[in-house]
Amino acid sequence: MSLIKTAAQLEERLARADRNNRSLGFVPTMGYLHEGHLSLIRRARAENDLVVVSVFVNPTQFAPGEDFESYPRDIERDCGLAIQAGADLVFHPPAEEIYPSGSSTAVEVTGDMTRKLCGASRPTHFRGVTTVVSILLNIVRPDRVYFGQKDAQQAVLIKKMVRDLHIPVTVVVCPIMREADGLAMSSRNVFLTPQERKSAAVLNRALQKAEDALRSGLQGGGVSMLEAVIRDEIGTEKQANIDYFQILDGETLQEISRIVPGRKALAAVAVKFGKTRLIDNRMLSVE
Repeated sequence: MSLIKTAAQLEERLARADRNNRSLGFVPTMGYLHEGHLSLIRRARAENDLVVVSVFVNPTQFAPGEDFESYPRDIERDCGLAIQAGADLVFHPPAEEIYPSGSSTAVEVTGDMTRKLCGASRPTHFRGVTTVVSILLNIVRPDRVYFGQKDAQQAVLIKKMVRDLHIPVTVVVCPIMREADGLAMSSRNVFLTPQERKSAAVLNRALQKAEDALRSGLQGGGVSMLEAVIRDEIGTEKQANIDYFQILDGETLQEISRIVPGRKALAAVAVKFGKTRLIDNRMLSVE
């Protein structure tokens, strides 16, 4: 059986697989797998001897009133897709396995980079993310861990956590997978109505227009002008309710006034369509 529910079971199965003499790749997910997740699993399969995928909808990264209860779940489907994509084991623990009774320890990256973008409107979110990722890394003890670029701020914070705490793992960030119309793949896309789904394609269009403007030399890479391009394009869709749009340094998430050669910038957006909040981003650079 490839589905594992406890840390002890996982340790026993990995020992049987001679984990100490084989490289291990780990893909943490919240389940309801789509092609974006599967691309991470395939990358892990190509680069490691063993692959573990976790499916855990983490309660500590949801604030009251968010969509924890309604977040899509289908573990049988997820397990089948993960194994087909190259996973050896799927770790699907109950909440009490991750957070034992009386658990009161958290891992938090502090500072300005956690208070902007998604951190501004979801102030408790990243504390939950870094806590659960650190717990999972302690349980699985992989050589490499794989995340998608769609959650760009999360990837930056996890890289910092791993560095600051000297966690012996390599963080691999993989490209965003998109639908045919450019919409970034997300488990939350299933919540969109047909009209909202059509409107949501504006996120990628807005980011593409900003990149096109940068390449055409608009204001020499001035960020305020590029942000205006993003805002104006999203504004063409009446169903789009903007949470944020911002262009920041791609590594530090510090505010910048222009994009300079040799430094990537992160253009990031978060927009609600009806009740569904979607995020997207693109790395921008100049020669």
